[in-house]
Amino acid sequence: MRLSDVFARMVALVGDAAIMWRRLQGSAHQQAVGAKPTIPTARPQGSMPTLKMPTARGWEAGQTPVAATGLKVNAFATGLKHPRWINVLPNGDVTVAEALFLPGPIKSVFDYAMVSTMRRAAAVGVSPNRITLLRDADGDGVAEIREAFLEGLSQPFGMALLGETFYVGNTDGVVAFPYTPGTTRITAPGRKLTTFKPGGHWTRSLLPSTDGGKLFIGVGSFSNIGERGLDIEAGRACIYELDLATGRSRVFASGLRNPVGLAWEPRSGRLWTVVNERDGLGDETPPDYLTSVRDGGFYGWPYCYWGQTVDDRVPQDPAAVAKAIVPDYALGGHTASLGLCWLPAGTLPGYPEGMAIGQHGSWNRSTLSGYRVVFVPFTDGRPSGPPRDILTGFLAPDERESYGRPVGVAIGPDGALLVADDVGDVIWRVTGAQAD
Repeated sequence: MRLSDVFARMVALVGDAAIMWRRLQGSAHQQAVGAKPTIPTARPQGSMPTLKMPTARGWEAGQTPVAATGLKVNAFATGLKHPRWINVLPNGDVTVAEALFLPGPIKSVFDYAMVSTMRRAAAVGVSPNRITLLRDADGDGVAEIREAFLEGLSQPFGMALLGETFYVGNTDGVVAFPYTPGTTRITAPGRKLTTFKPGGHWTRSLLPSTDGGKLFIGVGSFSNIGERGLDIEAGRACIYELDLATGRSRVFASGLRNPVGLAWEPRSGRLWTVVNERDGLGDETPPDYLTSVRDGGFYGWPYCYWGQTVDDRVPQDPAAVAKAIVPDYALGGHTASLGLCWLPAGTLPGYPEGMAIGQHGSWNRSTLSGYRVVFVPFTDGRPSGPPRDILTGFLAPDERESYGRPVGVAIGPDGALLVADDVGDVIWRVTGAQAD
């Protein structure tokens, strides 16, 4: 057993004691969800935040997540290496970004504890740095063709195809590659369009504008609450707009700690995102959220959350707090809501139109949250009801092990919902129970 594994187990024991102590200090809170959530008063955890992550186990042969009533799930592709994000090409090919978090320098005992725990949870390691192409040529719901579409990338995440150009959101910038329709491999060199600072929240999601002339790019913060200074956060915690004709980019919206999934709501034409909020204030404080994104809007990070709720751990900027926008819809504390895609009504039987969300799962709370794929219904362009499960069963009942962790979600070429699982190394496919 490696030293880091031993240390991670020791950290888990200390963490269990700290969690038990915190539970004794107050009762558990109801999950903060919806347009008007009840958010508990912040209880700063100081230099020893709650640290609880399940050990990565993976799936046994024949084991799958649990589909909601009326749905069924099968493995579209297995044997991948940390698949994070999914993109579907016009010809029906599915591209999957495979990448892992690369921790920065260890500067404290807590840093070592966090990295050791994340390694046990299969959240850090050698990054594959590739995009794999999957093709279901015979239409049976399983991809039988697999090719290395792009290799030698830098923690790739977001992908987009516009015309004959394939765009990749590497952690250090957006890169454009020439694409030939139907090809299964790109070997030509890419052309870098933007440069971003790597490290911290490393994912770079991409979403084309509806007219194909721009790319929207999600860039997360370097730190939790700017504790290493705000200079290092310059150009982060925001969504960029990149004009593909001119090559110019600008900050479209800011104060978004870690905006990952991006999607268009078709009735209003608004841009929506899911955001991972800050840690260290309690199990449900503050909640992660789903929100529409206004051009020029500021959403609070790092000074405040859920509107003007001030985070006293951060040196304040009253003018910034005063203009902070209240998000549209709370998703519960520390769910790590990452994946996002629009589901038209009837995509899954019994589900109206709304957003599907891949919740990767918590580490900074006493009772784990997330580890599921949920659906938020919409009416007239706004969230209109409580979230509903699509897939569960990624977490062992005692919370000690995870079979998988859902990330990206996308509608597949046959209309099924595809889900990237970066612990199970699987792309799951969800359909109606009577489909196929």
